[in-house]
Amino acid sequence: MRFKRLDLNLLAALDVLLTERNVSRAARKLFLSQSATSGALARLREYFDDDLLVPSGRQLVLTPRARALQPRVRAVLMQIDGTIIQPPEFDPATVRRTVRIQASDYVVLTQLAPAIQVIGQQAPGLTVVLESPQQNAREALDRAEVDLAVLPRRVLAPDHPHVPYFTDDHVVLACARNRDLGPSLTRADYVAARHVTMQFDAGLAPIETSLLQAMGIDRHLAAVSNSFAAVPFLVAGTRHLATLPRRLAQLFATMAPLRILPLPFDLPLLDESLQWHTHAADDACLAWVRAQILACRAP
Repeated sequence: MRFKRLDLNLLAALDVLLTERNVSRAARKLFLSQSATSGALARLREYFDDDLLVPSGRQLVLTPRARALQPRVRAVLMQIDGTIIQPPEFDPATVRRTVRIQASDYVVLTQLAPAIQVIGQQAPGLTVVLESPQQNAREALDRAEVDLAVLPRRVLAPDHPHVPYFTDDHVVLACARNRDLGPSLTRADYVAARHVTMQFDAGLAPIETSLLQAMGIDRHLAAVSNSFAAVPFLVAGTRHLATLPRRLAQLFATMAPLRILPLPFDLPLLDESLQWHTHAADDACLAWVRAQILACRAP
């Protein structure tokens, strides 16, 4: 089908090509041959009178026109999916769909897990895929690479709707058998200790790192994990300390010989929100998933 000379079938190909920036990978995602995908790119270049993807070294990069088109094309496809393709009457019991949620394992362990259990019981055909936080979470949401994202309020994408999710504060996690520590820590104790922290695969550090750096506190790191889940095992049986959200520290303290100590200084509260793309606002399935997530959040 053509609309103003544009073959609308090419929009899906354009979206994948601009995301993958590689003809071979795009072909696999589109379930097309490489020659057919190259042909689609050639027709798109002819229609837009622009190269769209140009070689730079061994990679393809987007032209300025392609960068401007990318979020618009994705938004159009999302709107078609949410308003036309998805059934008008949503039934959790019969839905067959994948929903992608960007959230740290801290959020998954302390908040999302009960909701995912409920979703699995009521919507057995719905698969929840959990994505690790990215360096630029806003771009992932803009490009609709994820359906929902749990983000600190300070980094929310300004053009997309959101609701408050939960708040938390920070504490110190220590080994319960560490006899060098009393019932509380001084700032000097904290600075002198060796610390365990984490860093996401994308190179993104947890919020406590930037907060401490802003206060001029430079920690001596003993270990850096790529997930929060490994932190208690790196603290138990050592003199190491870990600065964690309270909800997560409380969970870990039930799993290993660990104890919780107050921070010897104040850090701002964690203020997490649930956000989704503006063009998914009328998507009945995503609205239902959001409702389950909010209904199951811990007090």
